[in-house]
Amino acid sequence: MHHSLHNLRRSEPRVLISGAGIAGPALAYWLARLGFHTTIVERAPFLRAGGQAVDFRGPIHRAVLERMAIWDAIHERRTQPCDLRMLDAGGRTRACLPEVMMSGDVEILRGDLCRLLYDRTKRDTDYRFGDRIVSVETGSLAEVEFEHGKAETFDLVIGADGLHSGVRALAFGRERTLLRHHGYRIASFALKNLGPSLGAACYSEPGRGVCLYGFSAEDARALLVYTAGPLESGERDGVQRKHALAERFAGMGWLVPAILDALAVATDLYVDAIATVHVDRYWAGHVGLVGDAAWGGTLGGQGTSLAIVGAYVLAHELAAAPNVVSAWSRYEARMRPYATRCQSGAARAGGFFAPKTRIGLGFRNVFYGVLTSKHFLPVFERMVKKAASDFALPNYAAAARLP
Repeated sequence: MHHSLHNLRRSEPRVLISGAGIAGPALAYWLARLGFHTTIVERAPFLRAGGQAVDFRGPIHRAVLERMAIWDAIHERRTQPCDLRMLDAGGRTRACLPEVMMSGDVEILRGDLCRLLYDRTKRDTDYRFGDRIVSVETGSLAEVEFEHGKAETFDLVIGADGLHSGVRALAFGRERTLLRHHGYRIASFALKNLGPSLGAACYSEPGRGVCLYGFSAEDARALLVYTAGPLESGERDGVQRKHALAERFAGMGWLVPAILDALAVATDLYVDAIATVHVDRYWAGHVGLVGDAAWGGTLGGQGTSLAIVGAYVLAHELAAAPNVVSAWSRYEARMRPYATRCQSGAARAGGFFAPKTRIGLGFRNVFYGVLTSKHFLPVFERMVKKAASDFALPNYAAAARLP
């Protein structure tokens, strides 16, 4: 089946993007500059604020952010870089991981980055909040039905809607066949900073770990990691989720009781399984995937920076290729090896924060204690940046002509 790009040679070929997180607006930024008409549909009623800190590390990430002219803006809004202290029950430091592991070269709250990208794309992109795609039929074009808006036709539909992508479910198959579960779940929420200072600290017992990230004297975020099976549908919300977490983390030392008190009144609790996405192809006809929808991992897979790089590559391949199949194929050939290497971090994240056994926990503390000692620190820093930098970033001619 040959999908011609002849109608992408119109003055403004129409692209519908699902998801106003990171990948969607980053893709819209480039597509608008390359002559496409972009629409973003987002099921949330408004832009999501707050969230965890996300980071960028190494020359590849920096190059793309500089080409987008947002490197300086990210620096203006950056969080305070900090070490991660691995604590025992008495609050004593057993190992201290340097800021390059936690914060990369620059770190920003996810909500702040969303806002930056939105502000740079809202003039050129039709944003539609509080709606979602319910069906996509592809013939010579993609015919899309929405939950609320009227049906429309687009040249391309891109799923940039995260780990639990609705577009992927419509065009690529049921989620449970495409997500690989890694034996852990995470919960995250904002709270007042309970720690003695800024920075990040983690306390673990076998099969469960609690981290507190202090962003300012007042603001912090908790991350709870624990062994558990895949989430059942509908299990990501609700009061019973708070009760289940309180039971799972009861009896832990350190600041955990106070963190659980904060959980009881949290308004932004996020719970998910640690999983990675595995699709045979990043595209099917006129429908493609970018960001976590294509190659995501819940935690530790450099999802945000990969989304920014993937959006850059996809937009330029769509602009340059003679037809859709060629564009998708070149995009996938460039991104899949890079994304797959970064995904391995997501597969290991649960075992890092919450080793399953007491022996595993002791080994982790000793291992990182040695690795972060001054003799080994340069080796550790190279390890931390290796996956992020292991990519030949294309220098598209079109990019050089952009304002």
